[in-house]
Amino acid sequence: MDAVRVALLREVLAGTEWVQATHRFAGSLRSSVAPHGGGLLLVGSAAYEPWHLAAHLDDEAAWSGLPELSPTLVRHRVPGGAPAHLAVGLGRLAAAGRGETLLVVTPGQPGAGLLERVHDARRNGATVLALDGGDRDLHALAHDALAAPPAPPDGTDGAPADLDLDTVQHLVSAAAGENSLPAPRRHRRFRDRLARLADGLTAPPPPRW
Repeated sequence: MDAVRVALLREVLAGTEWVQATHRFAGSLRSSVAPHGGGLLLVGSAAYEPWHLAAHLDDEAAWSGLPELSPTLVRHRVPGGAPAHLAVGLGRLAAAGRGETLLVVTPGQPGAGLLERVHDARRNGATVLALDGGDRDLHALAHDALAAPPAPPDGTDGAPADLDLDTVQHLVSAAAGENSLPAPRRHRRFRDRLARLADGLTAPPPPRW
């Protein structure tokens, strides 16, 4: 997702808590990796692999001149022949410790095995961040956490359209590469914002990872 699409998303979300919330969480991410010059580990659950966020953070690291944002993607299953940057297994979490940041991203339950590894990493001194669907056990282990909004029941008001975990990841990765909060935008009718979002969010770029 490029800067124009992120700007359109923020336009749609103006007046909600999500622009500030994603900037706050991105600030926690930056403040945890910057003093150590990196050491960012990114892991999902067995059912969800956050490769898209890994690619976006890698892009933000290059564009913003903040190499510490470039993550190591830790995978539950490493396929044969995977390139080196996509061949890091869960054993890497056993070595996580002081000066490193572990970002856990999953829309569902992380699973007992992953929670145990996250607990060990925190006990060894790693900073734990969670970007998920609101799992209580994971949030209890995290130094900071941001839960994406659940989908509202049909016919009820809830989170703005298209605001799910993937969208929140886009906003967090973009904010992590920025030096300051965006300037306040003028209020616009929500229908107009949705129309602009529909026009702008088309054909996402193909994955680079």
